[in-house]
Amino acid sequence: MKILSIVGARPQFVKLAPVAEALAATTHTHVIVHTGQHYDAAMSDVFFADLRIPAPDVHLAIGSGSHGVQTGTMLAALDPVLDRERPDWVLVYGDTNSTLAGTIAAVKLHLPVAHLEAGLRSFNRAMPEEHNRILTDHAADLLLAPTEVAVKHLAAEGLGERTVLIGDVMTDVCFRVRDAVRDEPPHLPEGLTPGEYVVATIHRAENTDDAGRLGAIVAALAGLPVPVLLLAHPRLRARCQEFGIALDRPGSSLVTAEPLPYPDMVRAVLHSRGVVTDSGGLQKEAFLLGRLCTTLRTETEWVETLDDGWNVLVTDLDRLAGAVERAVPRNPQGTPYGDGHAAEQVVSVLESRRR
Repeated sequence: MKILSIVGARPQFVKLAPVAEALAATTHTHVIVHTGQHYDAAMSDVFFADLRIPAPDVHLAIGSGSHGVQTGTMLAALDPVLDRERPDWVLVYGDTNSTLAGTIAAVKLHLPVAHLEAGLRSFNRAMPEEHNRILTDHAADLLLAPTEVAVKHLAAEGLGERTVLIGDVMTDVCFRVRDAVRDEPPHLPEGLTPGEYVVATIHRAENTDDAGRLGAIVAALAGLPVPVLLLAHPRLRARCQEFGIALDRPGSSLVTAEPLPYPDMVRAVLHSRGVVTDSGGLQKEAFLLGRLCTTLRTETEWVETLDDGWNVLVTDLDRLAGAVERAVPRNPQGTPYGDGHAAEQVVSVLESRRR
């Protein structure tokens, strides 16, 4: 059996890692296509190395652009690759433009598509990710759902017969990396002490495309009563430069650094007191690692993280300090994302559902 994986952004590389490892233990052929959606080396190449993912068989080097231009360029570039490879399954991951482009390119060639992380819904149609995941789910032949809630969403949309609950593959890699690095001290910038800082990331359009909103977020982070390690996504740096917003603020709580390789990110979160983010992946990683998360969004597709207060949604920045300093919940966390063996389930389902 030949499986062709299409990825292009950092969260997809994390999802790809356990799947690639599970497929490597079989006799199946696995072709990896990297669209180049994340064109910054720190957001791409380093993840392949750190997560021991085989080098891509095809790199399209699409780069940045508007949603329409980027998706359309990917479609044109993927078409000859898929036509040449003719895989038994095209496996797409998550909710990026690479996900949607890969799905459309495959279905137009009558190739079976499996969507990993199907059924997530924020119910915010302003989010590009929501467009991508809904369109992908309705076009795909096999929907690999990470949670019971995702299964219910798909059933409500009439997609129950295509759906299989497999758990969350990001849990697989998060637990594996956690166990490998938990006893290693984090590599922190000067002035940060383990256990006393929060990790922050900001990259979503709703928080970065408006100068007033972005400036208020940076100011709120700088004014927190605890040290803040802000891992500055390329989008954040570009927008701050465009709007004249300073990220380097001596004397404030804010310490800015480059995005971390995945193992270093896990280590930084493990040794932190919590997380402030608008990232779906980091919300879940904070939950899996037992750290409080404060999410700067109106909604989350990972609704399980909200249980018992492990994650809270904050849009009013006047509430940010109180949210960051809230007490750790007394109730133990559940295991809504599986036991860390979802990738093996992916391979098994692809085998059993092969046409």
